[in-house]
Amino acid sequence: MERNRSSSDEGLQAALQGGKIELHGQFLLGSNYTFLVDLHHAGRTFQAVYKPMRGEQPLWDFPEASLAGREVAAWLVSEALGFHFVPLTLLRPDGPFGPGSLQQFIEYNPNRHYFSFAPAERQRLRPVAAFDLLVNNADRKGSHVLFQKRTRRLFAIDHGLCFHAEDKLRTVIWDFAGERLAGDLLSRLQAAFHAPRWTGSLRPALEPYLNPDELAALAARAAALLDNPHFPHPPADRRAFPYPPL
Repeated sequence: MERNRSSSDEGLQAALQGGKIELHGQFLLGSNYTFLVDLHHAGRTFQAVYKPMRGEQPLWDFPEASLAGREVAAWLVSEALGFHFVPLTLLRPDGPFGPGSLQQFIEYNPNRHYFSFAPAERQRLRPVAAFDLLVNNADRKGSHVLFQKRTRRLFAIDHGLCFHAEDKLRTVIWDFAGERLAGDLLSRLQAAFHAPRWTGSLRPALEPYLNPDELAALAARAAALLDNPHFPHPPADRRAFPYPPL
């Protein structure tokens, strides 16, 4: 399991919340507008990924201008589970192109991804696979899991297409199909979605970003995983892999 975030992240969080945003460049891959930005705060500079709502391409099955909020919701769920592999993500109303998500930029080697991982590295992906089941990730591409250059810490990114109320899981990570979820994963799930914490903490935190049907579906998926704690096999009645896979 990946390590907890440290107090050194406090400066980054403050910069994400209120730092001056300076456009640094644009990521050209992907269908939605995504920018690399510098955040200037308290004499320090941090890099972040900015995804403005106005740059989201319309989708027939996801509400308009909702993907940035889903990025934030994914971070909140990752934190509630104690995974800490979704980079720190907040919603900024005052971005250069309007409201959007701001996410900590992770320096990594783009040639190191799921399809080039060693077998031992793929074994570290069980928490990510369990997380994708829970949040109903419709787009877990191979490039969306990465290891930070300096620390070799595992991160998972790009969660705009998550939390739909209908089953839409599409992922390249089917390595653990049929396997029982480990006890640690189940205990984390139980703690995060136990009634007092779910209703009193996690659900209220998610309400600005997800609609009531999506929140109910999230809780139902958690209950279903606890009731039948196994990684599923790829569905035969619909597409199980994202396109493109990388």
